Amino acid sequence: MNARSPAPGGLELVEALVNTADLESGADRLDTPEGRAELGLREDEVPAARELRESLRAALLAHAGHSAHRTVTPLTDLLAPAPLRLVFDAGDGSAALTPAGPPTLASRVASAVAQALIAGTWDRLKACEAADCHWAYYDRSPAGRGRWCSMQVCGARAKMRRYRAK
Repeated sequence: MNARSPAPGGLELVEALVNTADLESGADRLDTPEGRAELGLREDEVPAARELRESLRAALLAHAGHSAHRTVTPLTDLLAPAPLRLVFDAGDGSAALTPAGPPTLASRVASAVAQALIAGTWDRLKACEAADCHWAYYDRSPAGRGRWCSMQVCGARAKMRRYRAK
């Protein structure tokens, strides 16, 4: 659905996870071996991944100024068991936050969000305003006021609905 370029850095993982569910068709890539492999998940990890996905979607909807589509587990609770550690590169002195233990989906997401917070890009990852979409996208607009994953699809539909309502 989304024709935009992927989110920068680790946010690409968050975007990919949220976009495993196509709300319009009902398809869920977490139901397929290929979809799970893209995220490095085992089948037994899918229920937790779905819960994390919907909590992330709620946060991305909030970034775009929209209400959550349903009640979700707070991200704080879901990511609490995913401790991070600060790792320094001896060569250039750069630092990164990485999972403190074995990398799970939650710890990789926590690391990606932490890096995005540092880079100032977390609030630019949003979810589409369209109720039948809620696709994650990275808002590259200068003012940071993007509302739809695609102006050509969801944005055009919304404008047409408003026009017809008049």
